[in-house]
Parts: sequence; structure tokens; C-alpha cells
Amino acid sequence: MTLNRFCYLLLIFAALGSLLTSHPLAMWFLLINVLTMSMYGADKMAARKGLRRVPEATLLVFGATGGWPGAIVGQQLFRHKTQKQPFKTYFFISVVASTAVMAAVYAFLPFSPL
Repeated sequence: MTLNRFCYLLLIFAALGSLLTSHPLAMWFLLINVLTMSMYGADKMAARKGLRRVPEATLLVFGATGGWPGAIVGQQLFRHKTQKQPFKTYFFISVVASTAVMAAVYAFLPFSPL
């Protein structure tokens, strides 16, 4: 199994696992942020050792699905993907899009308080 498929398999498990809890949205954000931060660490380690890397598109997808706070922490903690300009631009766009979607969902869908 390739590393990219394994990352998406973890994403599916996080989604399914969060649905089985009493607060699925809160659990989703916790799981996706921990996974995203871990992926940045694993990618940095792979870069240092010359191993197979996590594709940038996968990192961006995890950030765009709500894991962007974990991505920011992972970038700063592991000093990874902080200088590459095209990635920084795409990451910023994904953060803005993710925040806009979360705000729209919150504004237009009725939620019961946690």
C-alpha cells in the first residue's frame, strides 16, 4: 500500500470514528488536526532520510478538511513546508476556503450546542 493511500485510509477511519461519538464534529476536528500534524512530522522525517514522501496535494487536502490548525502547528514544530512559496500560497487559499465553508455551514445549518 502506498503512503498516499494509507493517509487517505486514515482520513476515512477518522471520519467513521468521529461519527460514532456523541460529539462527531468536535471529534472530527480533534482527529483531523492530530493526523495532519503527524503527517507533517512523518513527511519531514521522510525528507531527511530520503524515503517516499507524502504528496503536497494530500497535505493540502488534510488541511482543507479542517486540519489547518494542526498543519500550522506541524509546520512550525517540525520546520517543514515553511519556505516553499507555491505550497504556502495554496495552503493559505485552502485555509480561507475551509474557514469560509465552516462559517457557511454554521450560519445556514441548525446545530444543537455541544
